[in-house]
Amino acid sequence: MHESSTIRSFFLEGPAGKLESLLNAGAENATHAAVVCHPHPLFGGTLHNKVVFHTMKALNSFGFPVLRFNFRGAGLSHGEHDHGNGEADDVRAALDWLDSEFHLPMIFAGFSFGAAVGLRPACADTRVKALIGLGVPVGPVAADTETPRTYTFDFLRDCTKQKLFVSGARDQFGPRAKLEALFALVPEPKKLVLIEGADHFFEGRLRELRETVEGWVKEAVITSASSQLESGSL
Repeated sequence: MHESSTIRSFFLEGPAGKLESLLNAGAENATHAAVVCHPHPLFGGTLHNKVVFHTMKALNSFGFPVLRFNFRGAGLSHGEHDHGNGEADDVRAALDWLDSEFHLPMIFAGFSFGAAVGLRPACADTRVKALIGLGVPVGPVAADTETPRTYTFDFLRDCTKQKLFVSGARDQFGPRAKLEALFALVPEPKKLVLIEGADHFFEGRLRELRETVEGWVKEAVITSASSQLESGSL
C-alpha cells in the first residue's frame, strides 16, 4: 500500500470558470487515477467533506493520484450553483484534466449530490473503468433554498463497468428499499454494501466506509486489471 503526503492545490479550467482543486499525488507506477466528487453545495458540501476525504485516502492508498474539486459556486470555484446541470460538465472537465495529466484508466467516486451528477458522465466516458456511488440519493433531496429534487438513475441500467454502491443502512436520502430496487436493475459487475448503523454522512462509520472502498478496489479493480493483463484482453 502506498500513501502520498504530497498535495497540489490549483485551479483547473471548468466550463463556467476556474474550479478550486486539490490533487493528492500518486506513485510513479500508478495503475489508475481517480476523481472524488463532493455532496450538495447548498448543504455546505465541499471537497473537504469527510466522506470525500476518506474516499480519497482509500484510493490514494493504492498509489493512485486522486483529484478533488469544488463544483461551480462552491468554495473558491467560479460560477454559480446550477442544480446539477452544469455540474455534470464540471465532472467532464475534471475527467479531461485527469486524463491529460496522467493518461491512466480512471476511477470515478461521488458522494450524494456528487454521485447524482457525476455517475452519468462517468458511465458514458470510456476512459473511466470503475464507478463508486456513496450515499446515492435515491430519495428526494432539498436544501432550504430549493424545492425537493428527485434524481433519476435510469442510465445505470446500461452501465456495464465495475460498480460499487455504499450507503448507510439509515440513510435519510437513500431509503434501503429504493436503493435495493435500483441495484437490482443495474447490470453486473456490481456490489452493494449497506453499513449498519450509518446515516447518510456515515457519521461514526467512516472507517468502515474506507475499508469497504479499499477492499472493493483491491478485488474489483486491481485484481481484475491484473487478470485481464495476463489473459491479454487489455
